[in-house]
Amino acid sequence: MALASRRRAESVNYWPGFVDALSTMLLVIIFLLSVFMLAQFFLSREVTGKDDALTALNRRIEELTSMLALERTQKTDADAKVASLSATLASDQDAQGKLRAALEAQNAGSSSADARVEAAAGALDKEKAVSAQAMAQVDALNQQITALRRQLSAIQDALDASQASGKDAQAKIADLGSRLNVALAQRVQELSRYRSDFFGRLRQILGTRPDIRVVGDRFVFQSELFFDSGQAVLNPEGRSELDKLAVALLDLEKQIPTEIAWVLRVDGHTDVRPIVTSQFPSNWALSAARAISVVQYLVAKGVSPQRLVAAGFGEFQPLDPERTEEAYRRNRRLELKLTER
Repeated sequence: MALASRRRAESVNYWPGFVDALSTMLLVIIFLLSVFMLAQFFLSREVTGKDDALTALNRRIEELTSMLALERTQKTDADAKVASLSATLASDQDAQGKLRAALEAQNAGSSSADARVEAAAGALDKEKAVSAQAMAQVDALNQQITALRRQLSAIQDALDASQASGKDAQAKIADLGSRLNVALAQRVQELSRYRSDFFGRLRQILGTRPDIRVVGDRFVFQSELFFDSGQAVLNPEGRSELDKLAVALLDLEKQIPTEIAWVLRVDGHTDVRPIVTSQFPSNWALSAARAISVVQYLVAKGVSPQRLVAAGFGEFQPLDPERTEEAYRRNRRLELKLTER
């Protein structure tokens, strides 16, 4: 019996390690998805602006096409008028020929014939006037046709230019999308590098304490390190640890370029057991108050408030779902995460 008891005591519980590994993997996946969604958001906003420009350009092309169709219709009508006037002119010329023949046949006639000749001459003059008017109309129509041809040529040139501009715009949109992806990837890589340097610096400053752990892309501090049970006022030991953290943050602010929009997010978490007091009506209120206390202390130590974010998660993001004292202790924590704003 003693030997069996000793073997059971020496057995190792692998379950917490498995939960830590699974939580780490889940946090990494969530981070990657967040980065991907952010990249898609900027890319979709850039592409939406270019799509609007392309839509306006296509609308202009449609207007020019309508104008071209109208001009072509007008040209067809003008050609029909020219054909009609040409037929009238031919008929008039034929009539003139007949009148000349009649005049030549009546040259030896009587005075009545002379009268008819004079009448025929008057008719001939009228026909000449009509013919001159028809010729003037033909010249005017030819000028209109020439102007229409010039307009058609200009419209065709405009259509060709619009189509070329549309192709250039599509090429520019594709190029902007690829450059945006490259820029986002570079920003993520830069922030990841500074995050690694920052975490390395924190490890050196804070040392290897059992109540401070690295889980995925964040530092995890047990709440007991900073606060008494059910309180949001920093204790002396917590202020001492935050002094070290403030030094690392001030060095980080000097190193990261100003164009990188980064923040240190302080997340407060509680265990599942409810708290209802006059000061904290819920676990959410307690977790948020603790995160705010940490942020305010860091600001008092010189850290820029623009680089800090306080968030309260209450009991809704547990690391350990079990209902044991050890699980409660693990879930009562503060997490520090260096991320994009």
